[in-house]
Amino acid sequence: MANTDVWLESLITKTPQEGRALAILMSRKTIAAIQTDPEKRKQMRPDYAEDTVQLIQSAQVVAIEFQTVAQANNYWRDAK
Repeated sequence: MANTDVWLESLITKTPQEGRALAILMSRKTIAAIQTDPEKRKQMRPDYAEDTVQLIQSAQVVAIEFQTVAQANNYWRDAK
């Protein structure tokens, strides 16, 4: 990766909702790392915006990232 900016200092979040937001951010950063041209990403957006299969696959990527965050947070061990 050419970009050396640190954007992920920790997987630890206070709440599951924050964890889900982090999972979405992680997913978006992954796509940006794979397709580095923002104009190409913008051009491709209409293709998947209308494709149910691609949208479901995107949700699966977020779910996998969320699983990683949840495990790192010991499934929010202090949750009551």
